[in-house]
Amino acid sequence: MNFWQKPIETLYELLQRKAPHVRQIRHFESLALQREMDFDIYLPPDYHLRRSEGLPLVIFNDGQDLSRMHLTNILQHLYYTQQIPSCIMVGVYANWERHREYGTARQVDYKGRGDKAAQHTSFVINELMPYLSRRFRISARKEETIIAGFSLGGLSAIDIAWAYPNTFGVVGVFSGALWWRWSPVDDANPDADRIMHDIIHHAEASDLRQRYWFQCGTLDETDDRNGNGIIDSIDDTLHLIEALRRHGLPESSIRYLEIAGGRHEPPTWGEAMPDFLRWALGTR
Repeated sequence: MNFWQKPIETLYELLQRKAPHVRQIRHFESLALQREMDFDIYLPPDYHLRRSEGLPLVIFNDGQDLSRMHLTNILQHLYYTQQIPSCIMVGVYANWERHREYGTARQVDYKGRGDKAAQHTSFVINELMPYLSRRFRISARKEETIIAGFSLGGLSAIDIAWAYPNTFGVVGVFSGALWWRWSPVDDANPDADRIMHDIIHHAEASDLRQRYWFQCGTLDETDDRNGNGIIDSIDDTLHLIEALRRHGLPESSIRYLEIAGGRHEPPTWGEAMPDFLRWALGTR
């Protein structure tokens, strides 16, 4: 298309084809975690044309893995084909203390891991989100505020969303470490003592005010602690979904994606990403 003949149409087409703008934030001082944080911000290609509209926000734990999923290419295709609305995505990097900062804020696991999960939650709620709100045009609607993560980062994401239902309307759990437990596996009751399951089991039906997306790969792992022929990651995820259903959560608020041959690694999560983003964000 010739720009000089149809400048507006040509500009629109170019914007549709552009990849998101990525801003790298480094050495952000977190008082909650007492360390410097790194995160990447993915702005939509038409961000600077939207002067007043607040955009949906998607926060990812384990943001250091998004490049291995080729997120920019995924977003470019989804934007160009108009499968998702313009949105702002943030990938928060984990470091060597990941097993301390991710987990469940209510309690540590039986090995003492997750002892900084409450501090990570505080970072997201009290430091990251206010920073993003000051710097970028972000929607104030909880239905357009999403948090997600991968493996242990997925467990952290659902724990944070559950604790702040008025902040987050959607949560995404990719190959979630939902086995997180407060005591070692008991052969007499191998599915007991899973922390996130217990949190949801004891919830009130009125607590379920969010939408939940889960993904597993059939090759996520090989462990099958209860011997039922289903790997633990799938079992743990399906059991958590059943706990949500028992509280009356409508089917429209739950999405489960199982990838045949999918592994516990970024390429599989990248394969699942378009499904998550389409379901979480929808189209406008």
